[in-house]
Amino acid sequence: MGELPLAAVDRIIRKSSGLRVSNSAVIELARILEEEGMKISLKVKALAEHAKRKTITADDIRLAIRQ
Repeated sequence: MGELPLAAVDRIIRKSSGLRVSNSAVIELARILEEEGMKISLKVKALAEHAKRKTITADDIRLAIRQ
């Protein structure tokens, strides 16, 4: 498995839906969130490099998501 704690993903689903959650649903959402996070991170890296910075900012993340 990846980097996200499954318990945290489980809490996110239960908190937003109010329903019970299967382990397979938790694992699948964690996989998707990690995959999307990687895609966003690559965009963010390019934005920071374009601005000649070595630090990623919250504004970079917002901009990457809007693109």
